[in-house]
Amino acid sequence: MSDLESGMVTIIKVFHKYSGHKCKLKKTELKELINNEMNHFIMVQFNNIDYILFADLDQNGDLEIDFKEFITLISMVTSAFTLKKI
Repeated sequence: MSDLESGMVTIIKVFHKYSGHKCKLKKTELKELINNEMNHFIMVQFNNIDYILFADLDQNGDLEIDFKEFITLISMVTSAFTLKKI
């Protein structure tokens, strides 16, 4: 498997680790995922931005983040670091 494919598998596994069999993240699960898995990329305390971020990601308004909505977060964060040397 290529590095890119391995990264994609990792994203899927991490999403399922926090969403379980329902394949959707509640606000508390998204907060836990961000704090545990993205703390080097998202340095802001999630408590301060959780309502705005969650509402922006929750495109269908069901108060949960599905995988498609989660990928939007991954894309935004990845894009923000495109020009920075990691």
